[in-house]
Amino acid sequence: MLTELSIFDVVLIERVRLSFDKGLTAMTGETGSGKSIILDALGLALGARADRALVRAGCKQAQIIANFCPEPQHPVWALLEEMELGDGPDEELILRRIIAEDGKSKGFINDIPVSAGVLRKTGNLLVEIHGQHDGRGLMDTRTHIQALDAFGELQGDVNRCSQAFNAWTNAKKQAEALALQAKSDASEQIYLQEAAHELDRMDPKPGEEQSLASMRNVLMQSEQLLGDIENARKQLDDMPGPEDQIGSALRNIETALTRMESAQSDDPARKSLLRTQNALEQSLVELDEARLALQDAAHKLSVEPEKLEMAEERLFELRALARKHKTSVDQLPEIRRELARRLETLENLEHAQVVAAKEVSKTKEAYQKCVTGLSKKRTAWAHKLDKAILQELQPLRLEKARFETKVDVVEIDAGNAIGINRVSFEISANPGTPLGPLSSIASGGELSRVSLAIKAAMADKSAPGLMIFDEIDQGVGGAVADAVGRRLAVLSQENQVLVITHSPQVAARANVQFQIEKSEQNGVSTTKITPLEKAQREEEIARMLAGAKITDEAREAAKALLGS
Repeated sequence: MLTELSIFDVVLIERVRLSFDKGLTAMTGETGSGKSIILDALGLALGARADRALVRAGCKQAQIIANFCPEPQHPVWALLEEMELGDGPDEELILRRIIAEDGKSKGFINDIPVSAGVLRKTGNLLVEIHGQHDGRGLMDTRTHIQALDAFGELQGDVNRCSQAFNAWTNAKKQAEALALQAKSDASEQIYLQEAAHELDRMDPKPGEEQSLASMRNVLMQSEQLLGDIENARKQLDDMPGPEDQIGSALRNIETALTRMESAQSDDPARKSLLRTQNALEQSLVELDEARLALQDAAHKLSVEPEKLEMAEERLFELRALARKHKTSVDQLPEIRRELARRLETLENLEHAQVVAAKEVSKTKEAYQKCVTGLSKKRTAWAHKLDKAILQELQPLRLEKARFETKVDVVEIDAGNAIGINRVSFEISANPGTPLGPLSSIASGGELSRVSLAIKAAMADKSAPGLMIFDEIDQGVGGAVADAVGRRLAVLSQENQVLVITHSPQVAARANVQFQIEKSEQNGVSTTKITPLEKAQREEEIARMLAGAKITDEAREAAKALLGS
């Protein structure tokens, strides 16, 4: 529901703030007073194309703010959550649009900047505008199938078809992916098998590259190393009898210790001699170990030349294999495991394709069953809707009109989430003319009355919202205008309805009436919008009945209309 509309510097409107309530609201005023400006301004807040001509002369920008209060279950909240513009139903939804004097615009939803397209998507869920050549509401043929489904209360069937369609679509995507994979199966399998065989032959181990590189470095220097080891060994062997000298020293120390037998065990000199004795005995042992270690090192470095060649060959092969797979040598074992997984997938591909094909057939059959049943229901409800609309057209001076809800059926493969039907409302407003789309109706008044008839026929099935009717009373009066007013009043029991009208019979049915007047001061024209009290309404409706000169008879007639 629209609760407030604020308009600043739009064409002839300087500043106005209008409050709205439930029920039927009428806007009246003389031709040229600026009633269309209200719709233009609201349209901007709903995402209509910005036009610099809408900015009031001499102003830097125009601004329009539309405050809505949708019900918690209204679909607009789901849309906003999907677009990450809110976490769920709030108390109020504010659409704001700013148009600069150069024609550039900015849009906001609850003060969050959005594009005009997002405003338009949101606005389409909040407002239906029925008027000549208006692209919203029933003039958009895409809404016809939604209207038929709402009339027949088929949303549950539509949801089931949507789920079946999604299951079928997902099954087809899976089958197509497997088919695409199968195309490259043969060549890829050969490549994978060869690559896996090569890796199996090499059998790389983690850390092997570093180990081989170190071995290669040592082997390349083995000749020099052997020379160094031989020199060390010779120096040990050529020392002037180190064992004899150490043995002689040990004997002297043993003699000294014998002479000190009477000395205390903690005597410092005795302790030092014992330490010296232990060190010399250990040096003899370590000297022998040093000779053995040098012999062992020389033996290990005395290798065949083939060992270096083998180490180099393996190291270079591993590095070449790593470059081939665009990885490191340490990652080659993981590459081998990945190749094994891919080979296993290819080997199971044929079975997977068979399973996928069965799933496609199964889900298509389920979808076909679902949409076929839905199509039959739509056709049946279309006839009922036609009868209901024709009954509503008769009192609106369209009794000779023909109306048909056309339900076309497409092939299953051309179906979508809402079924296999293409629904369109077609009408012939005059005898002898063929049925055609609603847009073929030339008269804006006729088009609005047809829209009213459709909405009236669906009054208890439509989702609550704001509906705007423009020029609905064009070319009609008397009983027809009264019938229009009555149907608008009925429609406003379940929906918020705004009507721009020249008809006193229609205005009298409104719960609230605004008067739109244009005035001029100092050569500047402005449009003023005033909510009318009871006495003011009587005077305005009297003006609508009598014209420029309001008579007492017109005032009495206005009171009668308001009291009826």
